[in-house]
Amino acid sequence: MSKKKKKTKIAIYQSIVVGLLFVLLFVGISILSIVEEEEPENYPKVTNEVENYRSTVEKYAKEYGVSGHVDILLAMMMQESGGRGSDPMQSSESYCGEIGCIQDPELSIKQGVYYFSEVLNDANGDLKLAIQSYNFGRGFIDFVLEETGSYSQEIAIDFSQQMYENAPDKSIYTCLREEAKKYNACYGDIYYVNSVLDYSRTLAMQ
Repeated sequence: MSKKKKKTKIAIYQSIVVGLLFVLLFVGISILSIVEEEEPENYPKVTNEVENYRSTVEKYAKEYGVSGHVDILLAMMMQESGGRGSDPMQSSESYCGEIGCIQDPELSIKQGVYYFSEVLNDANGDLKLAIQSYNFGRGFIDFVLEETGSYSQEIAIDFSQQMYENAPDKSIYTCLREEAKKYNACYGDIYYVNSVLDYSRTLAMQ
C-alpha cells in the first residue's frame, strides 16, 4: 500500500472518530437537558423535619393498609405543618372534634394516617378526592359523589364556596390563598391537592 493511500485511510478513520465523539457529546448534552427539565431547581422543598418522620409514617401506613401512599402522607404533613409542632399532621379535629387536642407527634401521625385510610376508602380509591377530603372533611366526599362522582378542581371550588356562604360565622375562616378570594372560596384550601402532589413529586425525586 502506498504511503498516500495509507494517509488517506488514517484521515478517514480520524474523521469517523471525531464524528462519533460529536454525536456522543450531543447525546450527552441532550440527556442532561432532559434530567434538568425533570428535576428543576425550583421544585418545592420538603423539610428535614418531615423526612425525619418517615419511619413513623411507614409504621402506621402499614398498620392501616396504605403503605403505597407514604410519600403522599409525608407531603400532606409538609402542607399541614412542615413537620413542626406537636400535631404535625394537624389531625386533632378528626380525633376529638377541635383544634389542638393532640399534643403528641406520634398520636398525630397515627390519627392522620388512620383518617387518610378512611377517606381513601370512602372515596372509592379516588386519591385526589381523598387528599382534598383530608383538608375539607368527609362531607366533601358525599358532595362529590352526589354531584359529579369524581374529584376536580371545579368541584373543590364549588364545595368551598357553598360551605363559606352557608357558614353561620364567616369570621372563623380566612382565605389561605389570594387566588381563592376571587372565587369567594375561603373554606379550607381549594388548592390543597395541587400542593400535596407537588411535594410528593419532590419526595419521589429524592
